[in-house]
Amino acid sequence: MTRKPQIHLEKITYDNVDAIVNLRVAKDQRSYVASNQWSLVDAYLSLASGRPVHPFGIYNGKTLVGFIMISYNNDWSGYKRDAWLNSDEYRFYKDKPFYYIWRFMIDRKFQKRGYGREALRRAVEFIRTYPSGLADFCVLSYEPENEVAREFYRSFGFVELNEPGYYEPGDEISAVLKL
Repeated sequence: MTRKPQIHLEKITYDNVDAIVNLRVAKDQRSYVASNQWSLVDAYLSLASGRPVHPFGIYNGKTLVGFIMISYNNDWSGYKRDAWLNSDEYRFYKDKPFYYIWRFMIDRKFQKRGYGREALRRAVEFIRTYPSGLADFCVLSYEPENEVAREFYRSFGFVELNEPGYYEPGDEISAVLKL
């Protein structure tokens, strides 16, 4: 009988930072995910500039299986190109703060065990405590060719913001979840 994952999120500390940095995705996923080392640099720089960010290790019991980083923002301009910034949809979102799942990965050794699904559920639960302020939406993004991510996030209720013509080659697809 397979045991249900005991997934929880833990803050990054001196005790687990090396293990977080050493997590790796599968070879065919490397172009989809920034390194955890650079993600932690981004987190530090964001915190230093006053932008709230919450990096966590994803654990199954006592075993580190992944990494997730959540930020809080109210500036949508970095997420879309000019065509979207001039759309009615943008005018709806533009003045509303949101949480952003900035990074999310499960180590290659622990994929396809339900850990990602449970980790995302836990992350959304955390976001719904509004640790950095109120928001109506959670946003994330992924590479357009990453069909696995697209279907995974859709199964959680994330809806793509990008419509044809609203993004340029090289842009990621952004998706939003009402909180």
